[in-house]
Amino acid sequence: METANLKKFAQQARATLLEQVNTKLSFVLAKDSLARREHPASIAELEAKIAELGKQQLIERVAYIWFNRFSALRYMDVNHYTRIGVVSPAEGQTQPEILAEAKMGHIDDREIPEKIQQHVLSLLDGTLPSDDPQAESYRLLLVATCNYWHSNMPFLFQRIDDYTQLLMPDNLLSTSSILATMRDAMTAEVCEDVEVIGWLYQFYISDKKDEVFAGLKKNEKVTPENIPAATQLFTPHWIVRYLVENSLGRLWLLNHPESNLSDSMEYYIKPAEDNDETQFLKVERPEDLKICDPACGSGHMLTYAFDLLYKIYEEQGHSASDIPSKILMHNLYGIELDERAGELAAFALTMKARAKQKRFFSKKIRPNICVLEAIKFDEGELDEYMDFIGRDLFNSTLETTLSQFDEADNFGSLIRPALMDVTDVLAQLETKDVSGQLFLSHTHEKVLTVLKQTDYLSPRYHVVVANPPYMGGSGMNARLKNWVVYQKVC
Repeated sequence: METANLKKFAQQARATLLEQVNTKLSFVLAKDSLARREHPASIAELEAKIAELGKQQLIERVAYIWFNRFSALRYMDVNHYTRIGVVSPAEGQTQPEILAEAKMGHIDDREIPEKIQQHVLSLLDGTLPSDDPQAESYRLLLVATCNYWHSNMPFLFQRIDDYTQLLMPDNLLSTSSILATMRDAMTAEVCEDVEVIGWLYQFYISDKKDEVFAGLKKNEKVTPENIPAATQLFTPHWIVRYLVENSLGRLWLLNHPESNLSDSMEYYIKPAEDNDETQFLKVERPEDLKICDPACGSGHMLTYAFDLLYKIYEEQGHSASDIPSKILMHNLYGIELDERAGELAAFALTMKARAKQKRFFSKKIRPNICVLEAIKFDEGELDEYMDFIGRDLFNSTLETTLSQFDEADNFGSLIRPALMDVTDVLAQLETKDVSGQLFLSHTHEKVLTVLKQTDYLSPRYHVVVANPPYMGGSGMNARLKNWVVYQKVC
């Protein structure tokens, strides 16, 4: 894949989005802004997020959210997974097809709620006054479309009824807008392979990575929020194939020597004849294979594992209409620190499934991607919770596990949970009704999150394949370095 244009676009897009989001932020937070009058709840949420994350980190987060959504919509437009071009024009046109159709009175009522339809049509026919009716109409259509895709891909298209809508970039219909430059870079040719999403991710964070490495030269350690930018590296496809074929592929061949899978594995290395082939994990059915990438990034390892698994299922006689769902439900697992990268990994796997099964979106299946969160409990918080739930469920091993994720954003999948099997306790806690307990319900959600993360980190996989994050000890912050040293000693 030719990546020069993608790199130029992604780097320029980040700079543009950061600038535009920063400008919008100042505008909506102004003392007498229209946003304060019309969207007080979103403004309150925005101000709370700034207090939590800091202004710059919030700007980075919102810019990245819109970059991911725009990239995903462009990829789906090009591959005709959307009913109408959302960010792409029809052939021979310049405006996004969804707006051009709305101007002719055609709006898809399956995706756009009636209230939004009427608002858009009133703007476009002049019934509702507006300084820029086309731009305002397009923003409404774009937000509604993102919300429509929420039911299929909630990991990427979170419902937009919050501050992210207030901070949406302006001038999206301009010939020099991010959407225009995106269409030039994300051509039909490069969007033939979902690998384009991984390249965009790496190029988008490349400037941030340079900033982090410049800081290292000044002896500035890598903080948890900067670990993704400092350690992410897009793995060349031949290395991915080599790793997956000689792990997943080899395990299947050991279990099924009659298989012809090796015929399609260009980088598979056949073991020497005198190699001891008697000791290996036994796997009878494709559904039983569990493959994990514990530092999955944007999902490059997992998407190729999808291809190999598809051939395995085909060879075993499974129906083509069932295979994509089975792979995503039973076989592939990814763990990641970076929320945005995890979203893209889930999106990439969803696109692989949709490419093989036209009705896949209707199945509402989510890929098994876990983005690790730092979960901290205040002093005494768990005591009150355990008293309410019943202390018989909470042995010392479980209590230790609940305390192991307070720096998950720093340690990531290096964490070794004290409790290796949380299946039973998680199932029991999920049945507990704490909805009437205002404070305990929040603790309950935190406990469930920790246990679900623990489940992903438990050693239940047949194959673990990864291109691990690259960070030398000199770049580690003190907590991470001390933790790694302690693990070596133990």
